[in-house]
Amino acid sequence: MTEVLVSVVIPAYNYAETLPRAVKSVIAQLGEAQAELLVIDDGSTDATPQVLEQLHAEHAGCFRALRKPNGGLSSVRNRGIEEARGQFLIFLDADDEMAPGALAAVTQHIASHPETRLVIGGHWSVFPDGRRVQHDVKPLPATPRERVRGYLLDKTVTLSNGACAMHREVFGPGNYPEHLRNVEDIPVFAQVLARFPCTVLEQPLALIYKHGDSMRHDLRQSLAAGVGMVDEVFSPARMPQQLQDLRQAFMAQRCLSLFRDCYSAGDYVNAKAFYAQAVRTDFRSITRWSYTRKAIRLLFK
Repeated sequence: MTEVLVSVVIPAYNYAETLPRAVKSVIAQLGEAQAELLVIDDGSTDATPQVLEQLHAEHAGCFRALRKPNGGLSSVRNRGIEEARGQFLIFLDADDEMAPGALAAVTQHIASHPETRLVIGGHWSVFPDGRRVQHDVKPLPATPRERVRGYLLDKTVTLSNGACAMHREVFGPGNYPEHLRNVEDIPVFAQVLARFPCTVLEQPLALIYKHGDSMRHDLRQSLAAGVGMVDEVFSPARMPQQLQDLRQAFMAQRCLSLFRDCYSAGDYVNAKAFYAQAVRTDFRSITRWSYTRKAIRLLFK
């Protein structure tokens, strides 16, 4: 059996309409690299099983698929880590698309950078009106502290699933936290930036389709994750001791993010509570004017 270098894992839950696009974008490239495709149906209730059956008929032997009881995105990714045969994993969402030439580019990059454990590429954002915006990858900061700070606080380090490849070693400190139904990738990305060699690949690796029903925009799930997500990011197993001093600033940032989400959704009671918690955690939060202006408006609601 040919050794697999890269496994592309597509978690699928009720994306029967877009799943063929994602699958075919990968299959078209499998001959260009030592790669495999694995699709995991997370207990879909739509036509996903029938779509996968049809795709198997059209592309016999080109990919593997399995079905599991619904457990959320983290559980699917963790199952993917178990089932994948490759040394590197790319998690491509079922409503996104692998950019042409991505697998060959990743394979060549790994060969040129054998020390890397995270390959960060660029991506295209595709909007409902068909507009596309290219996001180039920026040079990485030199130190783990600067990388983690850039990712969690300064937003100068951007990672997107589908546009990065992770060596399976990076999951040693911790897999995806299954109690989080969104923001589940933040603890994993943070631990990789903190603990492992990372490189950038100056090429778009994915087309990421933007839509309003994304889990990122699900206020209920955001509130469920709450500020407890900070505990996951800064658990001792994930975050080295020398970086634990970033926790307070990230807690304030998380509170401000939840404040913004609640404010936008018209949940002004929770919005006020999260803004107050942000200021209590780090008084410098009041200098974040885009948030403070909204907080002032709350006084009149």
